[in-house]
Amino acid sequence: MKILKILSILFLSQPIIRAQSPVVWKETYPGIWKAVVGQTQRHSLLQAAGGRVNLSALQQLPKTSFPLDKGAIEIKIIQGKTYLKFPLQRDEQVFGLGLNFQTVNQRGRILNLHMDHFGGKDNGRTHAPVPFYVSSKGYGVLIDAAQYITVYAGTGVRVDSKNPPELQDRNTNKKWSAQPYSDAVEVLVPANGTSLYVFAGPSPMQVVQRYNLLSGGGYLPPKWGLGFTQRVPTLYSQDDILKEVASFEEHDFPLDFIGVEPGWHSMSYPCTFEWDPTRFPSPKLFLDQLASKGVSANLWLNPYVSPKSSLYPLVKNLTGSHTVWNGLVPDFTLAKTRQLYKDHFTKNHLNIGVGGYKIDEVDGYDNWVWPDVATFPSGTSAEQMRQMYGSMVQQMTADWYQEINKRTYGLVRASNAGAAHLPYVIYNDYYNHKDFITALVNSSFIGVLWTPEVRASKTAEEWIRRMQSACFSPMAMINAWADGTKPWTFPEVADAVKEVANLRMRLLPYMYTTFAAYRREGKPPFRAMQLVDGFVDQSTMERGQFDATNNPYQMAIRKDIKDQYMMGDDILVAPMFAGEKTRQVILPKGKWFDFYTGAFVGENQLIQIEPSLEKIPLFVRDGGIIPMVPVHRQAPKSGEKWPLELRHYGQAPGSFMLYDDDGKTFDFEKGAYSLTRFSVQKDAQGKLVGNQPEIAPMGYEKEVKWVFMTN
Repeated sequence: MKILKILSILFLSQPIIRAQSPVVWKETYPGIWKAVVGQTQRHSLLQAAGGRVNLSALQQLPKTSFPLDKGAIEIKIIQGKTYLKFPLQRDEQVFGLGLNFQTVNQRGRILNLHMDHFGGKDNGRTHAPVPFYVSSKGYGVLIDAAQYITVYAGTGVRVDSKNPPELQDRNTNKKWSAQPYSDAVEVLVPANGTSLYVFAGPSPMQVVQRYNLLSGGGYLPPKWGLGFTQRVPTLYSQDDILKEVASFEEHDFPLDFIGVEPGWHSMSYPCTFEWDPTRFPSPKLFLDQLASKGVSANLWLNPYVSPKSSLYPLVKNLTGSHTVWNGLVPDFTLAKTRQLYKDHFTKNHLNIGVGGYKIDEVDGYDNWVWPDVATFPSGTSAEQMRQMYGSMVQQMTADWYQEINKRTYGLVRASNAGAAHLPYVIYNDYYNHKDFITALVNSSFIGVLWTPEVRASKTAEEWIRRMQSACFSPMAMINAWADGTKPWTFPEVADAVKEVANLRMRLLPYMYTTFAAYRREGKPPFRAMQLVDGFVDQSTMERGQFDATNNPYQMAIRKDIKDQYMMGDDILVAPMFAGEKTRQVILPKGKWFDFYTGAFVGENQLIQIEPSLEKIPLFVRDGGIIPMVPVHRQAPKSGEKWPLELRHYGQAPGSFMLYDDDGKTFDFEKGAYSLTRFSVQKDAQGKLVGNQPEIAPMGYEKEVKWVFMTN
């Protein structure tokens, strides 16, 4: 008996290891393989986002085989935790793994993917901690788990490594590194199972396309969503806002939607979601007056229910154990909770003309959102709720507008995997201009949109540089909730600010077509250079300087390509920052031309430029065709047709497939749209000639004007 007891103790003291070998990888959709290991969780990130696969678009991508060595993938479940290992080649780069603000290539980093407000470090705690990475070798991996996932992106050297780092002696080898090479991405999921997806390419762009199309493709905003946005100070009344709109008219400045900040609530932090009768005595009349000016209203909210709200007693038993600012935290995994919200919001907002929402404070910090010890009536853990909450609120509100056949576009502070199809752009309270651009670059890897919003500036130079970046992003916005800034706040650059805002409006046909490609093909509208065919990534590792106090291990610093990006297929954007007079631009393969002049600037090379303060550097690839319209303040009205100018750059033939629809409804999903191919060819004399459409595109006049910028 004593021997049996001893053996029993020894057995129980050993870790319970359940190896998942062999793992069954099933090609669920073209170029997408899924494996289920262990016990799947009740909730997942893709489920929370609620997307539906775009099978027809996936079928158009190249057929391919499983992109990894299945034998090199290791999966184990030990004491209720899932351990994953995926192979890495020595020269392989890793992109994605959340909305990072300072780094692009994540190889060599440890990330704890934890929903949070960005705290100044790329450590995984961010507004979109998406557990998806894209390899430079042309494949991607998604861990569809709503947990705090830890990723070791080539940081841990295994004893059984087939490609271990070279053994070095720090005493004698000047090349000794404190960060030795590792041949694996390893992932810890604190759950006894999960679902895994592997996406094939063969290019990184096609990996991203497959990932986005798995949730339906990207969102196509209403045309007014691509116009200019002004968010007004917190306590503005309806009269104040109408005066704000009038001031934009007086300055002849673009304005398509207005952001109404917390003061519209009868109480906020927490919220009633009901209009304050002193500042907004006639909400419907107010919204009707805005609509008559061609302006849509976007309402700020956080989803926490004030005791002063009529919604409070209805949802009290459907909320978490802890409050946020004394407000109830609704359990949106419950259908009844979602229905009560829908009824309340439909009655008070949608039925009177509200255009959309800005969803705040669904991200963190830990000291104000619910703690991980919180419980919810559905049984969903606080951790899972934290990871999914932003996606669930997005999905819920998006459905409301879908049901009334009205497109919306808004802002959110938290998102996650599978959210590309949702009508929201991420923002935060951080305010570093250069890091904003890095975030814009990184957003393209993970299926989210990000805006480098403008709030305030110390100088006119900073103001115009920030405005230029905002106008070449998913949402051109000034967030004046605190200080009431206007586009013309700095008179010395007011004309330049207006010029770049007008340029965005002139580029609406190009931008709208680019977003349509996001929807139809999964191609991000603003994208990292690493997703561009023919781009040679010149990221480097700079050896750190030895400092016995601050850097005793001579930690290296990676220099990423993170300050330039593509808008669509043909326009390269190279933002400038305050204090900079010159900058370098890396041009991908092929010839490139200055957007403003059509002049040749380089081919597959590093160039040095010295732009004026008034211009954001823009470059167009050889053969690029850029559709433009005349200057206008707002998106087109119903039945309005615009004259179309087609700019061609370079000497090569080219083509552009112009997309259009009504710009407001979802009728395009039923075939109510137009695709018009414009092309430039060389005639018998070698002269470039552009075609004229046989049928006028929707929203445009039939006769188009061709402008050959380089000739």
